[in-house]
Amino acid sequence: MSENYPFSRILVYLDGSEGSMSASMYAVLLARSTGASLHALYCINTKALGDLVKAHIFVSQEKAEYLEDLNKDARRHIRHIEKLAQSKNVTVRGEIVEGSPSAEVSRYIKANGIDLLVLGPVNMIRSRREELTSENDRMLRTASCPVLVCRDDEKLWQMFEET
Repeated sequence: MSENYPFSRILVYLDGSEGSMSASMYAVLLARSTGASLHALYCINTKALGDLVKAHIFVSQEKAEYLEDLNKDARRHIRHIEKLAQSKNVTVRGEIVEGSPSAEVSRYIKANGIDLLVLGPVNMIRSRREELTSENDRMLRTASCPVLVCRDDEKLWQMFEET
C-alpha cells in the first residue's frame, strides 16, 4: 500500500454504460493522484447469454454472432479507457473475461490483490427480481475490498477535462 493512501491497486469495472465510463475517468484520476496501479475489467456476461439460449430467445448461431458483437464492444471499451489513461499519463492493465460479472470481479480482486473497486452508479432497484439480478449491486455487496461508487457523471466529466 502507498505510504499516504490505503490502496495501491485500483480495479474499475466496465460494462459499456455511460456510468462505467464516468467511473473509469474517476479511476484514472484517482490512480494518477495516488500513484496506484490501475486495472480495468470488462466481463462478457455469458451466464445471461446462456439463459437466453435456454429460454429459446436465441438459437446457437445467434448466440455466436451476439457473442462476437459483445467481444467487439468489450475491446472498444478497453481501448477507450487505455486512451483516457494515456491522456493523463497513467498506465492501465485492461482485461476481458467471460462469465458471471460479479463472480469474475471477485476472482480478479483476489487474484490481483486489488484493494479498491470503482463502479459506476448502482441502478435504482424497482423490483425483487432486479435486486437479485443487478450485477453492480451484487459487486457492491460482495466485494472483498472497499468499493467506490461514482454517481455524478457531469461533474466527473468536467473534473476529468479540467485536470
